[in-house]
Amino acid sequence: MFGPIKSPIIIDIEASGFGPQSYPIEVGVVLATGDTRCYLIQPHDEWNYWDEEAESVHRIPRDILEAHGRPMEEVARDLNEFIGEESAFSDGWEVDSPWLNQLFYAAGMMPHFRLSALDFILSEEQMQVWHDTKDQVLTEMNLKRHRASLDALVIQKTYERTAPQAV
Repeated sequence: MFGPIKSPIIIDIEASGFGPQSYPIEVGVVLATGDTRCYLIQPHDEWNYWDEEAESVHRIPRDILEAHGRPMEEVARDLNEFIGEESAFSDGWEVDSPWLNQLFYAAGMMPHFRLSALDFILSEEQMQVWHDTKDQVLTEMNLKRHRASLDALVIQKTYERTAPQAV
């Protein structure tokens, strides 16, 4: 008999834009326990690129980051403490991984955890029902804000809901 499904740790990162000049502005994490953290990031002095279209999607203006964002060293340190030496997963690994690396590099630290693509732990069956299930989760959660930690929670709940179908 199998035990309950262990939920993966999920990371979601929002950025200043959608291209190679962009940088992380918010990191959201949800642990297997359901505990969440969300960090607005104070931009590094050299991080100047800003895309108005990305701002309209994330609804986080740069002046809010400058006034209320946390220093990147603090965010990197807290991420290491919160996640520990576990594996974390992202459904947008191809962009989230470089942004996470950029954050840790600017903070002068190394992550203690490993970030991998969510696809590595999804079965074919999960992949086939993923988008429809995620739409259901979004509808049921009735979220009013687009935030990284909420996105991470939606991804985790979608994983949990699709995992039994993979057995």
